Amino acid sequence: MNIWHPYTQEALDGPAITIDRGEGAWLYTTDGRRLLDGISSWWVNTHGHAHPLIAEAVAKQARKLEQVIFAGFTHQPAEELSERLGAIVPRLLSRLFFSDNGSTAVEVALKIAVQYWHNSGRPEKKRIVALEHAYHGDTIGAMSVSADSPFTGPFESLRLRVSRIGNLEALRHLLAQNDEEIAALIVEPLIQAAGGMIVHSVDFLKELRELCAQHGVLFIADEVFTGFGRTGKMFACDVAGIVPDLMCLSKGLTGGFLPLAVTLCTEKIYEAFYSVDRSRTFFHGHSYSGNPLGCAAANASLKIFETEPVFKRIAAIEAIHRERMPGLAKQAAAVDSRVLGTVAALELRADDAGYLSRLRSQLYAFFIENGVLLRPLGNVVYVVPPYVVTPDELHHLYDVIERSVDSCS
Repeated sequence: MNIWHPYTQEALDGPAITIDRGEGAWLYTTDGRRLLDGISSWWVNTHGHAHPLIAEAVAKQARKLEQVIFAGFTHQPAEELSERLGAIVPRLLSRLFFSDNGSTAVEVALKIAVQYWHNSGRPEKKRIVALEHAYHGDTIGAMSVSADSPFTGPFESLRLRVSRIGNLEALRHLLAQNDEEIAALIVEPLIQAAGGMIVHSVDFLKELRELCAQHGVLFIADEVFTGFGRTGKMFACDVAGIVPDLMCLSKGLTGGFLPLAVTLCTEKIYEAFYSVDRSRTFFHGHSYSGNPLGCAAANASLKIFETEPVFKRIAAIEAIHRERMPGLAKQAAAVDSRVLGTVAALELRADDAGYLSRLRSQLYAFFIENGVLLRPLGNVVYVVPPYVVTPDELHHLYDVIERSVDSCS
């Protein structure tokens, strides 16, 4: 049986690299090489590979309880995680629903938003609004609120009806004309990741939130990528000082150890489902909802934020980004650059700019050959390292990027 790898065109891409182990910011291959993980292994690894505190927490939990149905049952790791998240998420988010990855966390949020209005006697409010260049996942609902792209093209007939806006004026016009039909706006706050690490201003995010509040439209913050320190604070919503109606979390939640996701909402939303009428129930679930091992990993990851100088590390990463990125941006091959928190992106000139740019394969091969794991988004090279990356390691990564840009000039 052969493995079919994600986001991989095996007619063009080389064979998969076999990884034996990870430690800190490094991955070690079975053939004796090592790769500096510049993308946190698809944005999930926050505290470094094989962090002993999380590893021990998972092992300890596995010896006690590995899994139990979460409908009608609960357990201590889930209750602890609920309390820990309740202490750090934006105020008013008082209810938490478990799922198993970012895409399903978004599906949950979309379904809650639509059913909230249905349960509230407003079934006509069922349209979702999303931003241009958005990416929210690969399941049908999440794909529907994502941008038109090669990811979604073959499935156009399956996608839900969604309105897309590119600026505040478009949203103002849409809400003024159709707010009675609109259930929610979903946003990747501050950074649209898969869309090319596009950075938006705090004011833009605040205005989006305010417009939703004015027009009675729910605001969904998809913090799957931005959550747990990526933008410099625990959540991107914290940077802007806003409180969403619903928030989606995954990726960094468990420190990169296990799949786990949560969708949070306000008490007002929850109350629309709480009823002696069973038809008002939120009929959604996953076999591994609230998995004890995932919850144990997440609790340990959140403890690391309390016991280690994580935000000092984050600040140090951002400082190096801001030191090194301007020099890269001056290169002839560069078009634009952006930095926010631990995220840095360099957009390179390409005749076929976009996710399918041929430049991507050329750059990726160069990076692997030079011992770093960077996976460009087409012609956009981005850096999202684990927080434990050292200054020397991060400078080395930038040195490799600089050489790659020179090769494109």
